[in-house]
Amino acid sequence: MPKPTPEYFARLAALIAIDDVETRPTRPVLEAFSGVEMATIPVGTAEDLETAVARARTAQEGWAKQTPQQRAEVLNRFSDLVYRNAAELMDVAQAETGKARIYAQEEVMDVALTARHYATTGPKTLAERRVKGMLPGATSVRVRYQPKGVVGVISPWNYPLTLAVSDAVAALLAGNGVVVKPDSQTPYCALAVAELLYEAGLPLDLFAVVPGPGSVVGQAIVATTDYVMFTGSSATGATLAEQAGRRLIGFSAELGGKNPMIVTAKADIDRAVEGAARACYSNSGQLCISIERLYVDKEIADEFTTKFAAFVSAMKLDATYDFSADMGSLASAAQVDTADAHVRDAVDKGAKVVAGGRRRADLGPFFFEPTVLTDVTDEMTCYADETFGPVVSIYPVDSTDEAVKLANQTQYGLNACVFAGSSAEANEIADQLRAGTVNINEGYAAAWGSTAAPMGGMGISGVGRRHGEEGLLKYTEPQTVAEQRFIGIDRAPGIPQGIYRAVTPYAVRALKYLPGR
Repeated sequence: MPKPTPEYFARLAALIAIDDVETRPTRPVLEAFSGVEMATIPVGTAEDLETAVARARTAQEGWAKQTPQQRAEVLNRFSDLVYRNAAELMDVAQAETGKARIYAQEEVMDVALTARHYATTGPKTLAERRVKGMLPGATSVRVRYQPKGVVGVISPWNYPLTLAVSDAVAALLAGNGVVVKPDSQTPYCALAVAELLYEAGLPLDLFAVVPGPGSVVGQAIVATTDYVMFTGSSATGATLAEQAGRRLIGFSAELGGKNPMIVTAKADIDRAVEGAARACYSNSGQLCISIERLYVDKEIADEFTTKFAAFVSAMKLDATYDFSADMGSLASAAQVDTADAHVRDAVDKGAKVVAGGRRRADLGPFFFEPTVLTDVTDEMTCYADETFGPVVSIYPVDSTDEAVKLANQTQYGLNACVFAGSSAEANEIADQLRAGTVNINEGYAAAWGSTAAPMGGMGISGVGRRHGEEGLLKYTEPQTVAEQRFIGIDRAPGIPQGIYRAVTPYAVRALKYLPGR
């Protein structure tokens, strides 16, 4: 039985931003561990989304008048509430996604930390600032940040707590309203964090959750909001970016990845094995920044492969709402089918399975073993295509240069990691990798969890950044206010216009000798 109760789901369903919700058609929400229906969710329409956006616009007018510090107080309270309700949030995240509890906890902590980060640093980032004017002393310039208006967030199923609200808290702190379309598999995670935002003091209409199909509600978000934040596949991201471009609105996205890990000859093998297991199988491999390609120096490749296969084979799979499992299930039948198809295709073409490789229907309908492949070649689907599941391949390489070349040989560029003999060696490799984040001695969490630093992808892995100042300021419109005093641009009191224009070029050139110019 799922941990969340029917009463819990009913309480959250009352928060859906849909009028006359009782009259709407519904779709089932399954417990991922069992595949059994545990709740239903009303199906929203484009009109529902448009109504939610209109209400958010009205609420946003008052919200924008508050100072960033006042808005930050709400986010601080929200962060505290997330910690206080962590167990309940982990339950619903596990129920909807099937992830192991350790990764549900990771997700809950990320929500709290991100909210606290922006509440602490955001007011300073958004503060009005003075900059150099054109004419020293005569031109006074200040830069201020206005909110975009209403931000649309289209969130995925794999991290449904984090990706429904972590982008939203930055948008809210910047003074925007937010409308979220959660994935249809995981709508209650978005409603769970919405409930805590409201409890923290956020106006009800300012953060609206409208469930429904992407082809309807998602399209309405792109058609009606002032900025779109999307997390999902590169193909869908490209389509949404094109649609946002037609309206000339801002668009940001974290998209797919075929992320590499490099292990050099002098690396600590045992540490690399343990790090690789976390990097590859967190959330059952259903993570945009997880590792699917391992480039290991030939000098240690056999030992690494043997130890890694043994470590992975010993991982505990289970459908449990406690911390005893190393890996849970996948989120849906479609994810299992993809993983199974990639493994079968590879084996049929000559690859070797050294760990895992099988469905585990004995544990639940969406379980698939953590899998390690060797002898993978470029005609196999899993060589270049993102599996987005617990399937990884090991590639022995002759040198670090070859590893870097192969790691960069992809359209993607989201995340990478390096295990080397020294910090200097690892950092030298990191500087050569074309990826938005590079982790050393860790798979992904060091960069992701450092919320003061930008997070995002190169190539077809994304547009824009979340986290850091970049993840906040993208939700604003910078405004420059320049005041000209004492003298004009084209004339000065008491000086003939002709003379003033003649000497102006020389005066401008002389400005370079002033301090700070």
